[in-house]
Amino acid sequence: MLRIGITGGIGSGKTTVCKIFETLGVPVYYADDRAKWLMVHEPKLVNQIKSLLGTEAYLPDGSLNRQYVAGKIFKKNSLRLGLNAIVHPAVQQDGQQWFNQLGDVPYGLYEAALLYESGGYQSFDFIIVVTAPEALRIERVVKRDGTTPEAVAARINSQMPEVEKVKKADFVINNDGQHSLIKEVLKIHHQLLDRC
Repeated sequence: MLRIGITGGIGSGKTTVCKIFETLGVPVYYADDRAKWLMVHEPKLVNQIKSLLGTEAYLPDGSLNRQYVAGKIFKKNSLRLGLNAIVHPAVQQDGQQWFNQLGDVPYGLYEAALLYESGGYQSFDFIIVVTAPEALRIERVVKRDGTTPEAVAARINSQMPEVEKVKKADFVINNDGQHSLIKEVLKIHHQLLDRC
């Protein structure tokens, strides 16, 4: 079974692409969603996050205080890097366990925004990068999250430049609204099946 990483900057449309792969029967591990779950349900991770960011990182009901955490990590780079150093290894280990339990499938996808930044890309057979023009990415995230263009731009600037991700990719999907995503996914799907 091939282990395929899929990444792209915020607003590039990774989730949409993954949903298309899922319609083809490809299992997908959503690292960002799983990270949110682990950050609340894994006691060791919770304690490490509280040590780094303070007890205010969690609300009285035990849920993550997302606004507080975002405010801290996007203002102070060392805190963002520290949080990533805690969370990424836990998610990568969880993802590897997920792959090990998949059973008889040709390949599985591991979707993560920070695949290159975390170093996690090294454990995959191939990497797919989803791209889109920055203005379109900002527009999508503003609409999706109800945030400001400036806040989205700050998040984009905290990630590896898209051009660097594309250089390192084995496959690239252009999600600019001008190309057929279904055709692009089908082409890569058949290329991956040929390599299984």
